Amino acid sequence: MKVKTTAALLLSTLLAAPVLAATCEADLEANDAMQFNKASLAVPASCKKFTVKLKHVGKLPKTAMGHNWVLTKAADAQGVAADGIGAGPEKAYVKDGDTRVIAHTKVIGGGESDAVSFDIAKLKAGENYAWFCSFPGHAGIMKGTLAVTK
Repeated sequence: MKVKTTAALLLSTLLAAPVLAATCEADLEANDAMQFNKASLAVPASCKKFTVKLKHVGKLPKTAMGHNWVLTKAADAQGVAADGIGAGPEKAYVKDGDTRVIAHTKVIGGGESDAVSFDIAKLKAGENYAWFCSFPGHAGIMKGTLAVTK
């Protein structure tokens, strides 16, 4: 009788436990040394939207050491970064209407933060995606990859 009670208790505990949901957001930090604290992000395919929360943990103002987060296909990253320089700081160094840009935050300075959410439907499993800071001169080292995972 005790085995049945233990089994029933175990089963009821498992059924009452919360189901682990996909994490549909990521926290990312940028600093005054032109570094992100992560080099890759994984987006679960089960998410409808994904949110990137960017925090500048440095002290320098955005005019001197501003950072943003821009997502593109990997093949488009260099061109988007180059074209964004001409857009200037008021447009977050992202060219108006650039269809290669999947998502981006605004440019932030020390102590500031911003977030961006985007539809996962814009991403394809198996595609190579890149993210970077488009502040002039930063994209070469402030970059990472994003992958859609099952």
